[in-house]
Amino acid sequence: MIRMEKILKTRGLYETFPRKGGNAQGATHYCAGCGHGIIHKLVGEAMADLGIQDRTVAISPVGCAVFGYYYFDCGNIQAAHGRAAALASAVSRVEPNSVLISYQGDGDLASIGFNQTFQAANRGDRMAIIFVNNAVYGMTGGQLAPTTLAGQKTATSPMGRDTATAGYPVHVCELLDQLQAPVYIERCSVADAKRVMQARRAIRHALEIQRDGKGFALVEILSPGPTCLHMEPLACAEHFINEMEKEFPLGKLRDRAAEIPAATPDTTKYPTLNEFFGVKVGGDVKGSGPRADVGEIRVKVSGYGGQGVLRLGLLIAEGAQKAGCSASWYPSYGPEQRGGDSSCAVVISGAPVGSPVVAEPDLLVAMNQPALDRFTETVVPGGTILYEASVAKPPARHDVRLIPVPALAIADKAGNAQAANTALLAALAYHRLVPVAAEALQAAAEAGFTRKPAALKLNRQVFADTLKWCAEQA
Repeated sequence: MIRMEKILKTRGLYETFPRKGGNAQGATHYCAGCGHGIIHKLVGEAMADLGIQDRTVAISPVGCAVFGYYYFDCGNIQAAHGRAAALASAVSRVEPNSVLISYQGDGDLASIGFNQTFQAANRGDRMAIIFVNNAVYGMTGGQLAPTTLAGQKTATSPMGRDTATAGYPVHVCELLDQLQAPVYIERCSVADAKRVMQARRAIRHALEIQRDGKGFALVEILSPGPTCLHMEPLACAEHFINEMEKEFPLGKLRDRAAEIPAATPDTTKYPTLNEFFGVKVGGDVKGSGPRADVGEIRVKVSGYGGQGVLRLGLLIAEGAQKAGCSASWYPSYGPEQRGGDSSCAVVISGAPVGSPVVAEPDLLVAMNQPALDRFTETVVPGGTILYEASVAKPPARHDVRLIPVPALAIADKAGNAQAANTALLAALAYHRLVPVAAEALQAAAEAGFTRKPAALKLNRQVFADTLKWCAEQA
């Protein structure tokens, strides 16, 4: 006799779903009557039956299916809100033999993520998008979504969607069908058993297209969401059949799979990031890291955009790498190209860097007064503040080392005040504020000027003048 659990076991999904703890088999976090559980089952079975689980990467952004990685037994990546298609495009390029599934809701895909989806479809990027349409923002409480029906009441349209102010429902399939590149576009439903079987066929076909590397496919699935629509499950299913399908008719909009040959598997060995950038890991060669003698040093560099703030931080990071350390560089700046606040974080370590974020720096390099005002209090006790000496209000900290340097004056005297960042780099090297020799920092600074002899000469002069100034102050 066949055991019941063997009949009920779903292929392509994990055996247990520990989203809320425990090991309850088959218990998802979705609301009663929601179509996500059915769609997950269809996707999982298609992956398993087609033998593509080991090649598949499922991508889920923000939405009800944000926890897809608890369910799909394959590679999983969590994307930012609306960016699943953009991420799938990237993965399709770095892993050319992968099968990409972008699993998105209507609030995510048709609103903040529509341009990413549209551009991926226009390029014909190799992915299958499973587009779940329940006509509301389900995860956050049932607000009006791009696909909300005209007159439909939601948390943010209590009187019903007014097309005069909120526009009309967005028809994603029809919009993408205008493009030349997509291979397959179909709209299905999971409102009853017959429709579930049609959705099963469509999902399977979309994944077959990905298995064979033929291009872009999108399956839109009308999926009842009783909780957010404030309906009983059966009434919600009837609503989707009688009302949603009037606005979003089911059917196949295009299918060019038969006319496109299967792609030849790409056997090219692509380099890792370390290989691509020529970074050696391990060994005793200088620059190969890690360095057991170096702890973690957190640096914040700040000033105005246009002062070379980001470049100064990058030079510190590059110099640290030349000295055999691990280093990260993390920029932050506003919309202004020049004149606005600009800063960057650098983390130097003898071991791999865990996070590039610097909230409490050991070293602050401040190029102007706003930088000091903003970051002085964040420096850890016992840390160091290296700053432009001409500021009107020096930092008022007695538990840190203060090093004022007339970087602007030194650079201006040499012929270009824009080289003040080089002066601060030289001062940093002189005072040994990071575990990098002055020669390594200077080499990093000069690397960008190899084709600009005049600029190279100027920066060498500023670096030397600053070292001399620092020695005279000692």
